Amino acid sequence: MQDRVVIHVDMDAFYAAIEEREDPSLKGKPLIVVKDPRKTGGRGVVSTANYLARQYGVHSAMSSMEALRLCPKAIFRFTGFKLYRAVSQQIHNIFHHYTDVVEYYALDEAYLDVTDNKLNINDPVKIGREIQQKIYQVTKLTCSIGISYNKFLAKEASDYAKPNGFTLINHEDSLAFLKRLPIEKFRGVGKKTVPKMHELGIHNGEDLLAFSELDLIKYFGKFGYYLHRRVRGVDLRPVQADRIRKSIGRERTFGTTLTSVTEVETALKHIAEMTVKDVIKQRKHGKTLVIKIRYSDFTTLTRRSTYDDYIQNTANDFAMIATEMLEDLPAVTAGIRLLGITITNLDEIEYENLSLKLF
Repeated sequence: MQDRVVIHVDMDAFYAAIEEREDPSLKGKPLIVVKDPRKTGGRGVVSTANYLARQYGVHSAMSSMEALRLCPKAIFRFTGFKLYRAVSQQIHNIFHHYTDVVEYYALDEAYLDVTDNKLNINDPVKIGREIQQKIYQVTKLTCSIGISYNKFLAKEASDYAKPNGFTLINHEDSLAFLKRLPIEKFRGVGKKTVPKMHELGIHNGEDLLAFSELDLIKYFGKFGYYLHRRVRGVDLRPVQADRIRKSIGRERTFGTTLTSVTEVETALKHIAEMTVKDVIKQRKHGKTLVIKIRYSDFTTLTRRSTYDDYIQNTANDFAMIATEMLEDLPAVTAGIRLLGITITNLDEIEYENLSLKLF
């Protein structure tokens, strides 16, 4: 049976790279994509940062004030998602030149199944190189390409040599690759899990292979099942071109209209608490947060923010992002009848300490 050929394309610091392209004077300087907190009263959440700023610990979905504290010499810039979406569409058009089996995870990330591609190219390296080169020719932006026989390994491959990386993991090489992979690099293994891994003597894939499936489930719950399969290079999930981008959200209609920022922020915190409970219950996390607001005259508006990384499943993070987006909407003094928060661009949380009562 022929192996599937899956390509994972991950744009390098996408929003920051676009800002640098638009203003070349930003290159070589730490750049954080968010409005300058010194001009917004401290409001704002980081969409992404270039690799220089990341060296200071700045990361996506962090508060802009925390980013300023970590990197006080950084430049803050945010042109807007209209430009980012336009560039993303240019990249999507390139993908569909090769295949329509494309699964999008965000504006800057996608899986392509090119097993049976439109151009009948049998060499996956040729396809990957062409995609990487065409993206640069059209957008002047770099991306990292990962190629393998399933989605998990293609994603690990694209992460392996960023930025502007190109990594192929064949079936016969997958076990050797995974054995060397630090446990922190396994997709989804979070900061809370790593210390427990180290306590058990698990520092890389080779250490993980020594544990049986039952032992991994015993120590880590349901995600032990996934780890047992992934470290052996097993991932049967197809690339879903028509993947339903399900969303999870809550909204609330108010009997008495809200007319102050304090009232709106308090309401958003309550809605965020309800939303995060639903997201965690369904074992999901997402890269996009959408806020919905309806005014007293029944005008209804929505705004969304998309991030490089998954938004942390905490009410504080949800509320912070939602509150920031209020700045681009009409004043709340006009009277608010309804508020809502929705998380989309969802993915399963495979590697978490999920309770599974087997023992």
